[in-house]
Amino acid sequence: MPKDKAAKAKDSQVPIKWEDDVAEHDYAAAEAYLSLKLNPAATDKMVGRLRKAKLTTRRANDILRASGLTAAPLDDPGVVKDLIKVIEGTPLSPVLVVGGDGRTDIADGFHRVSLVYRIDPYGNVPLRMADAG
Repeated sequence: MPKDKAAKAKDSQVPIKWEDDVAEHDYAAAEAYLSLKLNPAATDKMVGRLRKAKLTTRRANDILRASGLTAAPLDDPGVVKDLIKVIEGTPLSPVLVVGGDGRTDIADGFHRVSLVYRIDPYGNVPLRMADAG
């Protein structure tokens, strides 16, 4: 997804710019999160699958519904941090999602998904999605 392309809910809103690919440090964050839920071998395998997954998009509301999460409020420190980046025109990193067996987890990027949802619940979020199966 080119950096100059922006998800824009309405003409009066600030567009959200996205990086072309997931930032390297986000894989480390996903590994840290997944290590709380999986054993070390399964964590390594899942991060490997995320790295190999193709970049795609899903709507913010669908990501949150599938993961059983409620979007963080706009005054959440993590959401505020990402909102400042959007206002400054800094592209955000796509998110990392793990799914399978009827379960979905946001391995990294919950605050970015929440921000998009709070701006436009139907806004698209670029992501890499790996099957946990």
